Amino acid sequence: MLMPRDEFRQALRDELERHLTLSHPIFPLLLDAKRPNLPLLRSVTLQGYQLTKHFLTYIEHLFFFCPQPSFKRALLINAYEEETGRLSRSDNHVVLMERFIRALGIDDATRDAARPLPATQDLIHYRMAAVKDPARYHIGAAAVMIASEGQNLETAAGQARHTLLGRVYGISEYDLAFFSVHQAEDVGHVEQGLNLVTRLCTTAVMQQEALAAVDLTCRLFYRMYDGMYEQWCSREFEREAA
Repeated sequence: MLMPRDEFRQALRDELERHLTLSHPIFPLLLDAKRPNLPLLRSVTLQGYQLTKHFLTYIEHLFFFCPQPSFKRALLINAYEEETGRLSRSDNHVVLMERFIRALGIDDATRDAARPLPATQDLIHYRMAAVKDPARYHIGAAAVMIASEGQNLETAAGQARHTLLGRVYGISEYDLAFFSVHQAEDVGHVEQGLNLVTRLCTTAVMQQEALAAVDLTCRLFYRMYDGMYEQWCSREFEREAA
């Protein structure tokens, strides 16, 4: 049955919060102050860069196809900030990510030569296919504005992951700006996503599809880290065990 809007909105938030990416076993390896693993952080960051390069495209499509005029302005502002960084007094968000990558000692040629692992590509493709299909707009909005932007709100021991990474690897706040900007902004973006998807889903089927989109997107994020762990961590553990 069709849920009342308030109940559905809470169900969307609960679905997001049910998945904790920071519980993935790759993060204790990255956040171990006694054994910093810079090569692993570099590899993980280059996979994250594959996501960053596509994010503005997702927002542009959500803006273009938005069937709710009252929400188009917020999406336009979101795209403007992604492209310019003016509202946060920073820079283009891809440029901010590239600044972080350089701080890790990765040169531009290595950065540009990196390619997504299969699980990373699955996440990119799922969201891109959804936002490009007006008939699946509610699914794309749930995947991008709730599940994806919600990833930046997770904390470990009450601290954001980038704060912990900065402490473990000695990275300056200037070079961590990509993450601090998103952590601040994405609180509002997730709220906008919850409001938009709640308004869009006018049937029980649409509500269930939106909930499934949040669930699947979060699972795809987790699988992306599975792919990285399999690629760079499991063999190391096997060697240590032997």
